[in-house]
Amino acid sequence: MKRGLLVLLLLAAGCGSGGQSSGGVTLTYGLWDDLQQPAYQKCADAFTKANPGITVKISQHAWDQYWQNLTTQMVAGGAPDVITMQASYYPQFAANGQLMDLQPLAEADKVDLSIYRPGLAEAWVKDGRRYGLPKDWDTMAVVYNRELAEKAGVDLSDLTWNPADGGTFEKAIARLTVDKNGKRGDEPGFDKTEVAVHGIVPELNDGSQGQNSWGNLAVSNGFSFIDKNPFGTRYFYDSPKLAETAAWFRRLIEKGYAPPYDKTSSLGVDAVLDAGKGALGMTGSWMITTYLGSKEQKFAFAPLPKGPQGRKTAFNGLADTIYSGTKHKDAAWKWVKFLGSPACQDIVAESAVVFPAITPSAAKALKAHEAAGRDVKLFVEQADDPDALYLLPVSDHADQINEIVSTALEEVWLGEKPAADALTTANTQVNALFGTG
Repeated sequence: MKRGLLVLLLLAAGCGSGGQSSGGVTLTYGLWDDLQQPAYQKCADAFTKANPGITVKISQHAWDQYWQNLTTQMVAGGAPDVITMQASYYPQFAANGQLMDLQPLAEADKVDLSIYRPGLAEAWVKDGRRYGLPKDWDTMAVVYNRELAEKAGVDLSDLTWNPADGGTFEKAIARLTVDKNGKRGDEPGFDKTEVAVHGIVPELNDGSQGQNSWGNLAVSNGFSFIDKNPFGTRYFYDSPKLAETAAWFRRLIEKGYAPPYDKTSSLGVDAVLDAGKGALGMTGSWMITTYLGSKEQKFAFAPLPKGPQGRKTAFNGLADTIYSGTKHKDAAWKWVKFLGSPACQDIVAESAVVFPAITPSAAKALKAHEAAGRDVKLFVEQADDPDALYLLPVSDHADQINEIVSTALEEVWLGEKPAADALTTANTQVNALFGTG
């Protein structure tokens, strides 16, 4: 037997759709965030108590491995019965017929979609078919080392940004950058070749959407990803507004304010900041407990800087979907309904790891954070400001787009090509996928 086929069969047997347990049905539930697993285990326990014939087994793998496994499992015909899904990934699975259409089930059971924060439920509909029920949402912020900011005398509460000189955001970054002789980035004699602490550690290996870095600033500069969202067919990666933004990030590297891309692309921003080698970064609300629970540094959050078009933050939400090949469709639907209900989302809220999709549940999560002494209301304030939000693009060909744009941006970050040239070429390739190049 060929090794590749053997691997597929083993994966299908070990991680595939749930089977019959001695007492009834066992569903498998795919999840990538280990911090959320305890909360969802409580949901699973509550669900089984209400549905004694159904048991839920959580299959948790870290982000990269999660998607590698899922793609393989889909091909092998043995994906988890219920899958935690990200909006930019689901179109490719839906196009292959690998996800169930939940719309008839939702209509038959009169599922109230108005309970979810506006914009979340709509992202999961294509051609009248609904592929998921919302589970949570996130917005973005600046995360910074409190001690380093205090030493530098930097106030990060209301910064501005533009691609020409970086505004007060770049001034703060320069001030926070320190070389090995103690000289700051805004002081005479600063040595950009011997930096001890970088003012910013941007997550530049961030795919085609830049949720954790360039995307937020590009949109604040007037950039739009796509002609319609969800499911547009023309991208605008050749926009001068994006090229200006990417060029600004490259200049941060050249000035020594940000670490060289090839030296940090394999490291997580949180690891670099936790080691005290960086002063600030950009992150999402799902990372709250990671940073505020650090035993090495004291972190806090500040709003993203205001760009020429105001302050903009990516707004994204996950959903729970059903594998079309499941042998237990009725049980899987019951579990997805429970995951999308206040009964489960209130349990998730108590864990204060993410903000649930149901608005009252998200309010409970904020109270849980406050009770734990965590000041994170800015994430909710941004979500409540429609002018500050933009939805991450959802379209077909997401995996190919990610590869094309990531490759182009790496050329920019490494200084191999000017941003405008690399992104214009990439945009032509991306739109060719839709026949709109």
